[in-house]
Amino acid sequence: MALIETTRAASGQSFADRVSFALNTVRNQVAAYLERRATRAALHGLSDRELDDIGLSRSEIDTLR
Repeated sequence: MALIETTRAASGQSFADRVSFALNTVRNQVAAYLERRATRAALHGLSDRELDDIGLSRSEIDTLR
């Protein structure tokens, strides 16, 4: 008779571990998005001269990752 383990996933992680990992991933992605958004806002607040000093043009700001 075969034994079927129902308390753990085949990958060795519990359901709670997988949910926790997924939530942490989403949280990290949101934090990274908010950081990029703040950086872009700060760069948009600079003058063209200041952007030129750091080697950027205004059209390049939204293409930064």
